[in-house]
Amino acid sequence: MIAENIIGNTEVKEYLEKIVKSNNVLHSYLFLGTEGIGKKEIAKEFAKKILCDTKDDDCTCKSCVCFDSNNHPDLYIIDYENQSIKIEEIRKLTEKVIEKPIISNKKVYIINNAETMTKEAQNCLLKTLEEPPEFVTIILISSNENLILNTIKSRCMSIKFNNIDKELLKKYINDNLENKNFPDNLLEYINGSIGKAIKLQDTIDKYIEIDNFLKKITSLDIVDFLYYGKVVYDKENIQDILNYIIVCLYSNSKDNVKYIYCIDHVNKCSVRLKSNSNFDMCIDNMLMGMWEEMNENCSRG
Repeated sequence: MIAENIIGNTEVKEYLEKIVKSNNVLHSYLFLGTEGIGKKEIAKEFAKKILCDTKDDDCTCKSCVCFDSNNHPDLYIIDYENQSIKIEEIRKLTEKVIEKPIISNKKVYIINNAETMTKEAQNCLLKTLEEPPEFVTIILISSNENLILNTIKSRCMSIKFNNIDKELLKKYINDNLENKNFPDNLLEYINGSIGKAIKLQDTIDKYIEIDNFLKKITSLDIVDFLYYGKVVYDKENIQDILNYIIVCLYSNSKDNVKYIYCIDHVNKCSVRLKSNSNFDMCIDNMLMGMWEEMNENCSRG
């Protein structure tokens, strides 16, 4: 089966295997789902099967050998992190897409984080999606389909990926990661994303500290709360931290509904930081607002 070594989304993998075996591969696909659940890895394994001469497992045809050595001339991948995909990159793709395959009978183009394509880049890609060469398959991968133009989505077969089941995620963590001490709230925040688990494994202690200091919000005076809140002042990872704080507040609200009111302060802080407001001032205001919500009598309608 395609990507048998990648956990989760068995139905998706079986479906992709079936369409390859039946020689019913379409010209364009849109893989949708949470970041870090294996969409890109499955897309690459799907591409390998499309390009393969035999479609057999453990094949050693020239195409598969080239693919495994990351040197396949009929596979083109656009994969940027923390930057948008501009029209120039898509123009290069559209210029090459008309060239016939070199090794395989097919060519595959993968665009990861497709939602980061500028509007101009997406419109540039549109004509190729409308009239692709018969030997071309294009796979777009996205964790936010709302940023994909409807005209793009309408020309692709959308395939929805599910988040990894929590028990499967725990098993992966226990079998593969050195730090296995993921608290429940962090598992909830990861939301079935192996990618997030790998990213956060070295900073688990920080997240445990955040969880603990939020639980003390009603037992600390404002000075001590701001002191312990220094763990939040991490500019590089602040959006991850703010999102995690929201998960913790929801969890704590089961015992005290006032925690729900604190979420508004976190959301406002996130918006201000994204608009380049002063970092320390934003965090200060958030923490003071949260403390006041929990420790002062507020009348609410």
